[in-house]
Amino acid sequence: MTEETTVEKAWRLLLEGGPSARRGNAAVIEAAYAEPRLRVLFPFLSHGCLTFHRNSQFPWSGGLPFIAGGAPCTVYAPSYSSVLGKGLMPEKAAALVVANLPLDCGPAFDRPWPPPDSHAD
Repeated sequence: MTEETTVEKAWRLLLEGGPSARRGNAAVIEAAYAEPRLRVLFPFLSHGCLTFHRNSQFPWSGGLPFIAGGAPCTVYAPSYSSVLGKGLMPEKAAALVVANLPLDCGPAFDRPWPPPDSHAD
């Protein structure tokens, strides 16, 4: 049996709604988890939003679209820069996030942002 990764554990806790998990809309969490490209990213719930990150340790990457609300949902571009879609059911919202991910996005790595091979100062 393989050991659970940080990303897998985060998703499991969200899906199970365990005592150590943040609370969110179950339908949104399930719809996002059903998308293979989202399932490999680190999920984080805060202020009614399900965000996705390229890494699993603070500081998180940010810079990816995310889902706000329940059903209906709103999908925002990174940093609330624009609305990508609103009035969406969770499955459509998750699909819209996937459609707006960078091609090179995922899987998340288990360290702080930025990635070790970046040239960020």
